[in-house]
Amino acid sequence: MPRTPEENERIRQAAKDKIHAAAMVLFVKKGYHATSVEDVAKQANISKGLLYNYYKGKEDLLASMIQVRIEEIAEVIETAATIKTPIEQLRYIVDGALDNVYQRPEVYRFYLNLQTQPEDDLVLAAYRKQLNEESRKQFEVQCQMFEGLGVKEPRMRSLFFSSALHGTMLMMATYTEGFPVEKMKQQLMREYGSCKEQ
Repeated sequence: MPRTPEENERIRQAAKDKIHAAAMVLFVKKGYHATSVEDVAKQANISKGLLYNYYKGKEDLLASMIQVRIEEIAEVIETAATIKTPIEQLRYIVDGALDNVYQRPEVYRFYLNLQTQPEDDLVLAAYRKQLNEESRKQFEVQCQMFEGLGVKEPRMRSLFFSSALHGTMLMMATYTEGFPVEKMKQQLMREYGSCKEQ
């Protein structure tokens, strides 16, 4: 019996997820430029031809991975914005960000590295810009959350919050062993989850 369109799409998505995971491992380990399509296919345990069935080449694969990342970031902030109170919105961002880094520190390191690539790297610069633009949009929505908390300088407070959150994420990705994730979530909310400013 032939497969349904839904089954075909599920198989297709599973193959793409497998390729993305393999590429992520290699891009983190060797770097984007030092990784070949053949390396990715081998890591994914598929033929190079099958990989080319989904992607035109390595840059097309990277573009797809960036699109997935941008959609993940957008989904977090859009979901947070639908939550009733600014405090709960911020808690959702903190919980999601720290849980994500705790579960997949290598993914965070990869995208952080990509966001800080030199502008002269013409291949990666466009993707750096896309990720940074999405982060800028997230920051603007976050500023509205701090406005909702009634703080005196919501943009400044949002900047402090982002700095503390991203610093925590970097520490988690660097020192994964025994990192006090839940205590850090609580501390971030104590510091930033009210209208009281230090």
